[in-house]
Amino acid sequence: MPPPADSQQNGAALRVLTDVFGHGSFRGVQDRAVANAMAGKNSMVLMPTGGGKSLCYQVPAIARPGAGIVISPLVSLMEDQVRALRAKGVAAVALTSAMGAREAAAAENGILSGAVKIAYVSPERLANPRFLSLLDRARVSLFALDEAHCVSQWGYDFRPDYLDVGIIASRWPDVPRMALTATASPGTRDDIAARFGLADAEVFSTSFDRPNIDYRIEAGGDRRRSLEAFIRRHAGSSGIVYCHSRALVEETAAWLCGLGFNALRYHAGMSPAERTAGQERFLSGHGVIAVATVAFGMGIDKPDVRFVAHCGLPGSIEAYYQETGRAGRDGLPSEALMVWNAGDADARRRLIQSSDIPKERRAIEISKLGAVLALCETPACRRQVLLGYFGERHAGGCCRCDRCRGAALTWDATLPVQKAISAALRTGEMFGAAHLADVLMGRRTPKAVRFGHDRIRTFGAGSDLDAGRWRSVFRQITSAGYLEPDPGRHGGLRATAKGREAIRPGAQPVRLVFEDDGGKGALRASDVRAANTLGDAGGRLLNALKQVRAEAARARGVPVHAVFSDAVLVEIVRRAPRDMEALGAVPGVSPVRAAGFGPAVLAAIAAEAAAQDPGPPAPDGVPAP
Repeated sequence: MPPPADSQQNGAALRVLTDVFGHGSFRGVQDRAVANAMAGKNSMVLMPTGGGKSLCYQVPAIARPGAGIVISPLVSLMEDQVRALRAKGVAAVALTSAMGAREAAAAENGILSGAVKIAYVSPERLANPRFLSLLDRARVSLFALDEAHCVSQWGYDFRPDYLDVGIIASRWPDVPRMALTATASPGTRDDIAARFGLADAEVFSTSFDRPNIDYRIEAGGDRRRSLEAFIRRHAGSSGIVYCHSRALVEETAAWLCGLGFNALRYHAGMSPAERTAGQERFLSGHGVIAVATVAFGMGIDKPDVRFVAHCGLPGSIEAYYQETGRAGRDGLPSEALMVWNAGDADARRRLIQSSDIPKERRAIEISKLGAVLALCETPACRRQVLLGYFGERHAGGCCRCDRCRGAALTWDATLPVQKAISAALRTGEMFGAAHLADVLMGRRTPKAVRFGHDRIRTFGAGSDLDAGRWRSVFRQITSAGYLEPDPGRHGGLRATAKGREAIRPGAQPVRLVFEDDGGKGALRASDVRAANTLGDAGGRLLNALKQVRAEAARARGVPVHAVFSDAVLVEIVRRAPRDMEALGAVPGVSPVRAAGFGPAVLAAIAAEAAAQDPGPPAPDGVPAP
């Protein structure tokens, strides 16, 4: 009796794995994904960069009758895959616009005859009626959608031309379909399933964790100094430095060469020949540093990249994950550095808002930027936040990120957080962080006046923080679940149950990360570090004094620092003066300020002292007054 069909199919797949690719066994979920395709079923494959996704479609495409059609986003990616397959003796082609008529005809004839086992095509080629007609006459073993996140508007590299891939499900419903990506958040996965007709598909997923990569993110400071020190630690190793513009690529590459590093430049403004030469030099060389825009890297299979650096903010968490994932594909220890500042966030926000993309798409891009900034500013393990974005739980404490190696500088943000939540509630939970920050800082913008928000209690209540710090507060408390965007109100921030609890009397203190990004705000790192030495009781008194200061400043129509700076408040807490004479002896407390604000300050000190030492209990169980 012959063996079952599925056993025969899996045996054929294993022979291809051994004879063509030289592996004795599959890794992780590869065997299940391959078996699913061999059985003619649909799949979604989610694996980290370097996890072996390509094998999941290449093996069944070779083992099954006909040609596997792979939709891929970049010519360089297609050509790299074709070169690797041909080196293994597999008949593979890439149908690109660079092909001559004779070469294209030969490739198409190979697909029709069955001589070609794997054909890579762009989404534009797939949408061509002539090519669709050709596929109607050919035997197709499977359709694979590589870099499938491109089909989703939530994906980091959305390509409108990918929207046409949905025709595959309706035109060839019996041919197995497989979507593959290394960067799919839950929303992106849902989009891929809907657009590629994979509602019934089995999902094969491995952990997105790359435990061999060490993550480090620095705010502000001297970028070049940080970058130079980082690269010198990896002297003689290959790496990639990502820059957000062509001009910055040119400047950074020239600077690194001037320091004696073996650096090359790569961006879309260079000629194809220059880019190809640079890519080959990087792939074949050792100790080569590619300074590039994000146009570089996709499909480049160089296992010994030891570091990836970002000079500025990446476009999204997906992009950051994909780009840092180009380090350490061989599994050996590697490192990722990002150096950013508040100006990067402002510039990227302005670029998004001034673009001519649809309003809904702009909202998505702003949301992605917020997720990147939440990663930058989290006090938690970087890996925990990064994997959480992709829907994967991590306990934290990875010991391979800067947060786990050293505690972040945090500050007691209880009052600002309560003010932020109150501002959202008092404005009807209809507005975003930018407008709420304007209200808190007391800015009489046309919008604030039009909606009457210059007359609510929280108007001007947060003038002690600048716009950048308020944006940081809103980003962090949204990420932490105190506020959430309301999609029904164009992303206006609304308070969650956790947020409403945080504004109740006696609520738990809230600490946020203080990123010293070099800004000029009233809150400084030195003040935060000083405040952190005060202990719990000192922290409560400091918050009470800040409230006194805010009320005094509002009553007089002056900025809070015109009353007392944070440094002066910290010194008042340390000395805890009990009378006007002692208060006047505190550095920074002039006689005029002592006379104007002293009574309220002394009352706050006395109230905190009473709370700490309420005195002996009254006799006979009668409560003390």
